[in-house]
Amino acid sequence: MPFFVPGADPGASFAELLRRVGPEPSPPGGTAPGTGPLEGAPPHGTTVLAIRHVDGVVMAGDRRATSGYAIASRRIEKVFSADDTSGVAIAGAAGPAVELVRLFQTQLEHYEKIEGEPLSLEGKANQLGQLVRSNLPAAMQGFVVIPLFAGYDERRDRGRVFSFDVTGGKYEETDFQTNGSGGVHARNWIKAQWREDLTRDDTVDLALRALFAAADEDSATGGPDLVRRIFPTVAVINADGFALIDDDEIARRADTLIGGREEGAGL
Repeated sequence: MPFFVPGADPGASFAELLRRVGPEPSPPGGTAPGTGPLEGAPPHGTTVLAIRHVDGVVMAGDRRATSGYAIASRRIEKVFSADDTSGVAIAGAAGPAVELVRLFQTQLEHYEKIEGEPLSLEGKANQLGQLVRSNLPAAMQGFVVIPLFAGYDERRDRGRVFSFDVTGGKYEETDFQTNGSGGVHARNWIKAQWREDLTRDDTVDLALRALFAAADEDSATGGPDLVRRIFPTVAVINADGFALIDDDEIARRADTLIGGREEGAGL
């Protein structure tokens, strides 16, 4: 364990440490007094989801970011590892969202180094809620960031999913949750097909089908791009930890699902 002289203890909160000694008066995502939102529409991430299954959780997100009615990026990443056993998916203003994820990752690492043990999954969700709340001034100016958080709870031996509101309110979801402009379409698809005994592979397929359905209904959600070979980001979190599924496997599954749809087997 590290030792510090009186008054120099950094504490377990990296965000509080930044407020004391960092160059910024608040965590990234806020705006300086007297400033307004940037001119033009900033890039926004769209549809992300998290689905619980028998061995853990699957998180997924499409790759499109939009700026107003234009496509700002076709390859944005929206699903990130928070630490070894949890992940976070972003929707909303892309710049502040990515900065919030980086700060969250650093906060979890900082806490573990200072305290000598990792936070519980519930504690990690609470920390993320505090970071979302710190972004509220920017959210009031249009830079809204609302993540999904999921992980494998080693104490309960199961996957858990948490959602948030713009004020930092945290809510545990029983089985699944979606977020972003295409979230309602993805959620309806998941709701129709989710069951308690879903395996890892079944859940990955369900996540892809839900994103495809969202892309059919929502112009801001990107479907699989077979020409550019751009596919959704999908991560599996279980007792072995956080792992991204490689693009080759997602491409094979996407080809199968799209082929089945064309033949009438249906999304």
